[in-house]
Amino acid sequence: MRSESPGVLVVDDSPFIRRVVADVVRDDAGYTVLGEAADGAEAVRLVHALLPAVVTLDLEMPGLGGLDALGYIMSECPRPVVVLTGREDAAGEDLALRALELGAVDFVRKPSCDSALDLETLRRRLTQALHAALQGRADPPRRAPARPWRKTPGLTPLAAVTALPATRLIVIAASTGGPRTLTELLPSLPVMPDTAWVVVQHMPASFTGSFARRLNELGTMPVSEVVDGMPLVGAHIYVAPGGIHTIIDGRPGEARLRFSDAAAVHGVRPAADICLESASRSFGHALVTVVLTGMGRDGAAGARATRERGGCVVVQTPESCVVAGMPQAVLQLLEPDEVATPDALPDVLRALCAESPARARG
Repeated sequence: MRSESPGVLVVDDSPFIRRVVADVVRDDAGYTVLGEAADGAEAVRLVHALLPAVVTLDLEMPGLGGLDALGYIMSECPRPVVVLTGREDAAGEDLALRALELGAVDFVRKPSCDSALDLETLRRRLTQALHAALQGRADPPRRAPARPWRKTPGLTPLAAVTALPATRLIVIAASTGGPRTLTELLPSLPVMPDTAWVVVQHMPASFTGSFARRLNELGTMPVSEVVDGMPLVGAHIYVAPGGIHTIIDGRPGEARLRFSDAAAVHGVRPAADICLESASRSFGHALVTVVLTGMGRDGAAGARATRERGGCVVVQTPESCVVAGMPQAVLQLLEPDEVATPDALPDVLRALCAESPARARG
């Protein structure tokens, strides 16, 4: 093994999983295993001592658990962390999503047994996650502000604004680093009665429902996972489910969300490009496309379709991304209307939506 290969710290209370992960790190990913830890306290100590390029971190361990260890790592010695979870229930999904909010780059399911199929899936996903982590950056998370309407008993988001059939649409595309960025962004998004939001986040099917519920607890608008055929309503955020494409069907004011079982694009379903192509046909100049942090180039073709049909394109500044592949892919194709940090995005989107949707383009 080359001495210059990136070093990885493997953390798990199971000796079997540590051995499997270490084999993937060395044999599949081509990296160096700097050390192993069986609990969170030892993990924090070794992060300081070894300064690994990446940490693989089990979320459920005796003593100092994975979430607590992740908090210490991101506050004291930030670096890319890939978390592993073995639970397949709602609590396990919430745990993984919370880890992403705390700064983990990605999550990978541990095998439910030592079958060849489970182990092969682990090898493939962990290798992808390690490569993404090494392309990314690690920053301590910021705390999202609480929603003021939660303090008033009986008051719901829908009671706070009169929603209308959506005549304007904002589609947000995100991948690696997206869950954390979105949880920080949503509490500040402008609530516009005529504007619907669709989030296309690369995420396994079993997690998007929990992700939508988590976002619903954080933002100023109601958040729902997409159901086939549901109408697009303003002042509402829709999360595209994993494992299937979400498309927009119908003109502004009458549009509905539909599912498509077309093949994966860029290796992912849902793909932002599929959603954006249909959205640009339906909404034209009333569409705003936002491409956030992520690995790969999903969203670039959709941004081009948005521009060709008169809509607006906004990308996250590459330097503020966990992984900048998706915004950079857009920048290689066209000059967006705005390039903004997550902090600036709410004001940028508010200003764009305040402009005439029928503005002429050169």
